[in-house]
Amino acid sequence: MNFDFATAARILFGAGQRKQIAAAARTMGSRALLVTGRVSRLPSLDGVPFVVDGEPTVELVARGVATARGEGCDMVIACGGGSAIDAGKAIAGLLTNPGDILDYLEVVGRAQPMPNAAAPFIAVPTTAGTGSEVTRNAVLASPAHRVKASLRSPSMLPRLAVVDPELTLDLPPSLTASTGMDALTQLIEPYVSVRANAMTDLFCVRGIALCARSLRRAYTHGLDLDARTDMSMASLLGGLALANAGLGAVHGFAAPIGGMFDAPHGAVCAALLPHVTEANLHHAGGETLRRYEEVARLLTGSDGGLVAWLAALTRDLGIAPLRTYGLADEDVADVCAKAGAASSMKGNPVVLPMDELQAILRAAR
Repeated sequence: MNFDFATAARILFGAGQRKQIAAAARTMGSRALLVTGRVSRLPSLDGVPFVVDGEPTVELVARGVATARGEGCDMVIACGGGSAIDAGKAIAGLLTNPGDILDYLEVVGRAQPMPNAAAPFIAVPTTAGTGSEVTRNAVLASPAHRVKASLRSPSMLPRLAVVDPELTLDLPPSLTASTGMDALTQLIEPYVSVRANAMTDLFCVRGIALCARSLRRAYTHGLDLDARTDMSMASLLGGLALANAGLGAVHGFAAPIGGMFDAPHGAVCAALLPHVTEANLHHAGGETLRRYEEVARLLTGSDGGLVAWLAALTRDLGIAPLRTYGLADEDVADVCAKAGAASSMKGNPVVLPMDELQAILRAAR
């Protein structure tokens, strides 16, 4: 029962909560860098706009830090999907710290701890999937290395997370599907993780049940606020869980695939989830098997049929196979070698040998 739990300093959840952003921001700083996707969903705020057009890269974050410093910004507000929030989180972390981004980046950098606390940061998600509004790391692509790596620090946890389900009402079905599957993956993987604990279990069980009730509904009836609220809560709970219990093989694969191919993170996770689950169940026993049976009960109503249910869900949501993004058979060995060394793989409940990793990836192609 020993565990360490950390999250955002404050969380505001519910329809209309975005109206509180301006007042909260005034207590944290005098000039904000406003990080958004291509279309800003922020309410009217004074600040310096900075657009994240696609997945965040180390170069984009460096430009954001330079912009914030040049404009005299002392805080960051990010509103958008996981890309905008991760970019904003990284900019806030680097804004108050000396040196280069590679001093602190994992895998391809020096992974040094940040000596100074991050600048105040407010995260406002407009998708229901990543849970990045309550995590302490930012996943950044390094095109030069063809890999994604994390910038990580306890001080990068947002000062405030504002989760307003109304901001997700206009998400198109394809994004609802991929982000929703990311949320589901980030609830299942922490629940079966070797680092699962009593507190994260509570989040996972509730979040999985919410996905079972509302993921398909949000996909087919996007203006259903109740379904959107369920999925926003599921995403938040997944973020709380993964930040404290880790992930597993799905995300172990997703990191190198996202670095090597122009592939949306949630869609990659969705394509992999049934196949990783099947491989894990092949080896599962004892507590791991009990946990997978509980996942099955929450999703299907019985303790079996989990893999078939997940496979049917990916079909119903129009999830594309990984070859859609350019993954070829000759890439399998390289991706699996990188996946085997990924930090997320260490949380997987069973050790998957290289031949099984390759079989998973070929099945997801």
